[in-house]
This record gives sequence, C-alpha cells and structure tokens, in this order.
Amino acid sequence: MSTTDLRKTNVRRRLGDILVEKGYLRPEQLQAALEQQRSSGRTRLLGEILLSLGYCSEEQIAECLAEEYGLPFTRLEMRLFDQKIVDLLPREYIENNSVLPLFRVRDVLTVAVAEPSNLFLFQEIEHLTGLRVRPIVAPYRDIRRMIASLPNSSVFVIDDILDGSDVAEVTLVEETIEDIGNLAEIAGQSPVIRLVNYILFNAVKEGASDIHIEPSERCVRVRYRVDGRLQKAIELPAHLGAPITSRIKIMAGMDISERRLPQDGRVNVLLENRKIDLRVSTFPGQHGEKTVIRILDTRHVSLNLDDLGFSEDVLGKLKAAIRAPNGIILVTGPTGSGKSTTLYACLNAISSIEINICTVEDPIEYHLPLVNQFQVQDKIGLTFSKALRTLLRQDPDVIMVGEIRDEETARTAIQAALTGHLVLSTLHTNDAASAVTRLVNMGIESYLISAALNVVLAQRLVRRICPKCKHPYDPPRPLRKALAGMGCTCEVFYRGVGCRNCRNTGYSGRIGIHEILVLNDELRDMIAAGASAHQIRKAAEQQGMINIRTDGFRKVQEGLTTIDEVLTAVGDIQDLSRMSGQ
Repeated sequence: MSTTDLRKTNVRRRLGDILVEKGYLRPEQLQAALEQQRSSGRTRLLGEILLSLGYCSEEQIAECLAEEYGLPFTRLEMRLFDQKIVDLLPREYIENNSVLPLFRVRDVLTVAVAEPSNLFLFQEIEHLTGLRVRPIVAPYRDIRRMIASLPNSSVFVIDDILDGSDVAEVTLVEETIEDIGNLAEIAGQSPVIRLVNYILFNAVKEGASDIHIEPSERCVRVRYRVDGRLQKAIELPAHLGAPITSRIKIMAGMDISERRLPQDGRVNVLLENRKIDLRVSTFPGQHGEKTVIRILDTRHVSLNLDDLGFSEDVLGKLKAAIRAPNGIILVTGPTGSGKSTTLYACLNAISSIEINICTVEDPIEYHLPLVNQFQVQDKIGLTFSKALRTLLRQDPDVIMVGEIRDEETARTAIQAALTGHLVLSTLHTNDAASAVTRLVNMGIESYLISAALNVVLAQRLVRRICPKCKHPYDPPRPLRKALAGMGCTCEVFYRGVGCRNCRNTGYSGRIGIHEILVLNDELRDMIAAGASAHQIRKAAEQQGMINIRTDGFRKVQEGLTTIDEVLTAVGDIQDLSRMSGQ
C-alpha cells in the first residue's frame, strides 16, 4: 500500500479498540490510559502511555497499529536492508525520524516505520528520494537496533540490563579489566559497555536528573542527582575511570584522544522502550576527566501547568498572562529551579493550530507538538540574538527565548514585544523584582522595560514530603516562635521519616514555590523612573503580591514540604540551624 492508498483508507477502528479485541488489553486498562492521555493535554500518544503503564508490549502495539492503518507488520530480526538503499536517505534524517529504508522495487521504496500516522513524513521521504513510499510497521526497538548497526551510527541502544543487576555484576568488571593500553579498544569491550549501561539504567530507574562520574586518587565515584540532591550511587576502582569516560565519549561523538580540554556532546539512547536524550560534559581534573551526564527523560516531567505546584492565585495570574497578545513574560531563578519546564508548560497550554509559536533554545530539551523549535549553534554563529532576529521574519505570534544572556538578545526581545509579539524567556535572578535591575544592568533603558514587561515569575524547587512515610512532628519551640514571627503559623508540621519508596530521605519528587509580579500602571511608572528592586518589591507586596517565602510557607501548611526545604531554598541556612536549636 502506497502513501496515496493510505491517505484514501477510511480508518474505522482505533488502536485501543483493536488491542481490546485481540485480547492484548482490558477495557478498564484502556479507559485508564485514555484518562491519562486527556490529563496530559493529549501531548502523548496512546501507545506511549500504554507502554509506560506496562499494559501492552511494543510488539502488540505495533501489530495493532499496522492493522489500524491497513499496513503490513514485520519484525526486523535480521538485516533485511540493503546498504545502498539505506543511503537513499541522509543518515541524520534516518536517526532523527526513526525510519529505515529496506528495499526498492522499481520506483517503490519500502520503508519500516514505528508510527504510521505521520503522512507528512512519507511525503517528505517521497520528496527526498523521488520514489513512491510503501510503509510497513515494525516495533520501534527493532528499527533503532537496525539503525544502531549501521556504519558510523550515532544511535546507541541500551540493551535490557541483566535481571537482578547489582553491585556484584559491577564487581565482575573490576576483575576483567587489568591493563588499559588502548583506550578505544578497552572502551569497546563488553564489560565496559555493560558497566556504562548499568550506570545509565540505574540512574534512570532512580529518577536522576544528572550523573556525576568523578575520578579521584583511590576510586571513581558515581553520584546521582535525585530531587535536586546529589547522592552516592557506587564507587569503582580508579583504573576504570579512563575506559568509562572513553566509552561515554564514543557514544556522544566526542574526541576520545583529547583529555586536556573540556568537551560537550549528546547521545540518544533507547531504554525501557522509550527514547532518552543524554547531554554529556567532560572537564579535565587532577585525577582524570570528570564527566557529568544530564538526563532528559520526559516520563518524569509534566508539561501541564496544573501539575507544577502553583498556588491557585499564582496559577490564575500566569494563565491570564500567557493569553496576552504581546509583551514579555520572564521566569527567573537559579540554575536547576525548573524555569525551562515552566516555559514549556506555558507553551503547551496555549499551543494550537491557529498560533505560530517559535522557540530559540540551547539546547532543545523537550519536543512539543505544534511548536517550531530551533537550536542555537554558536559554532556557526547562530546565537540567541541572531536566531531571534531571524525568527521575527517567520511571522510568529509567540516567541520563546531559552535565556536572555546579553544586551543584544534582551533588546531584540523587547522590540519583538513592542511590535505585537508575546515573548517568553528566562533570567538568572533571586526574585521577581530583581529582573528589572538585571535588564537595566544589561544596558536596556528603563522606559523600554516598563513598556514591554508584563509579568515576572520567580521560582524555586523544594522537595515533596514522601507520601508513604509522611508523619506529623513537633518542631523545637524556638523554630515555631521564629516561624510565627515570619508569618508561618501551623497547627501540624509534617516530615518524612524515611522508607524504601524515598530511599530513606523522607522526600519523593519536587514541587515549585513561586512569586509573581504583574505590572500595573503604578509599577510601570516606578520602573520608568528608575526605582530600585527593593522599592519595586515593596510596592508590589503592598498591592497584594505573595513573595516566594510566603508561598513556601503555604505549602508547609498544606503538608506538601518541610520548613527546612523552604528556608534552605529562600532563606538563610544559618538562621535555620539556629531556629532549630541545633
């Protein structure tokens, strides 16, 4: 069946109905998956949700998708493809779209796909090859494995880690590798590969956002950042540091021979039937290169504004702000405070077929439907400011700039806001009012800031109390008295005592605390007159703005987090110790 035939097919049965009909899925499971899809704003495919819930296998979903669209289904267990046929499409295109040309008969090209609903993809392949496309459906994992086996492929598939993998499995590696002469050869050996896989697999399983691989004189320390805190994962013999780093470099397309300069790279891996993006950074140190891997796993991130922990009043103001026709919305906070996630959730809330949303990012962390996303490439001169200027010629309605870093980017963003565009971006400031001072320090005139700026949202992330081991407790009297003086009065305080679910930390997951500065005429006049951040903050609080510390106290009162977390995020740690009587 060609794409033309596929376009004419009248699809009557949906994927879920076919799965139920074949006995692969129970009706109540289908309803649960559909409800989860609705709650996510329909940003996730039904098949993806069914896989994440463990209701169906990838093969079952692929088989039923093929039946839904009237296409053949196959398993790619052997090399069915011809290298000459594969080369009909650019390698980067094959890897980015997870398609695999298999064979050609006259002017018909048979292509294996995992998602047959994307007709635009087939049209694009026809345009690139000049051939008619005959799609067949195969499991996503099979396609990625075949792509990974191609020469010079940058795709790596993490095989299923051995059942019951533990430290004993890692210890086996210690005994296997004794001499590291040729790093490239050693890095390609199976034990090293399995060790790196083990580190990645466990990091994802633990919900880590980052992996730190740190060589020292006596060992290689591996730490995971979970819920914003680093925790020890495993210690390995010191002589394994170089081959582990080399293996990661090979995966990320980095220079294995360069160990004197920092390097950056990225790699996509397939783990538990889903694609995970890894950002790799190496930095030379005294005992070897330290490696940090950022894990971008959409399973642990909600892009729904209602799920990000906003208080009702803050959420209402933010939702109103993102519906404005023009102006600038800034999200501020330190690194790792969830600014990008908030921006993505805002875009997800307003995205529609009627709005042209364009983004400039470095890097693109999550892919959004109906949003045109562009990657900054400093090496070729495509900076934030240059990309932003170019985007203004793309007839955008909404523009998201990953970060305002310099005067040129800030000035271009303000010009865009003043010419009828809604602009969203981030700044690194401690509170909402300080965003004005930061823009002034960049060289932006106060009158332009007052005219263009609509809203500033400041935020931090604090850890949630683990619901499995949550218990009330009575804090020390000095702490209660000090908190009362700051406006935090609680009848009952809660904390987690530690359990298996939270790895004995007492916390599980994170929640945001926020303050939102909505500019009115009075505040705009103050900014234009050159008012300080302190003056702006004081005036906003008099007008009803809830500051970030107070919002944190509200979440303490609701039993969502602890006072320790709030004061650590926005207060003075020394004061915390003193008030706790420690």
